[in-house]
Amino acid sequence: MKTFHPLFDVDWKVFDGTSRCQAAEMTLAPGDTEGGEGNRHGGDQWLFVLEGRGEARVKGEKIALKPRTLLLIEAGETHQIVNVGTEPLRTLNFYSPPQYAADGEPLKSTQPAAR
Repeated sequence: MKTFHPLFDVDWKVFDGTSRCQAAEMTLAPGDTEGGEGNRHGGDQWLFVLEGRGEARVKGEKIALKPRTLLLIEAGETHQIVNVGTEPLRTLNFYSPPQYAADGEPLKSTQPAAR
């Protein structure tokens, strides 16, 4: 068992995980974005909004993000997260299998080829 206490004191932080999954916290300032047209993962990503307002762009479709929104971004789907509000957008992100090293860098072995 492992317990973590997200502080949201940095833009992006990966928590320790297991060989099957991992968690991360993300904070985007108003107007900031994460990801983009070529951003995709080799595994599934669950994004849970804690605070703020945003917009997810998944495979070109726009999805409104607000507190208590839970979004599944499936493996290989291109995506971008945008803070469209006036307050920080804070999310918890879960990846299966893990997509990032402890330092936050993408794991090369889990990144899919461009479609």
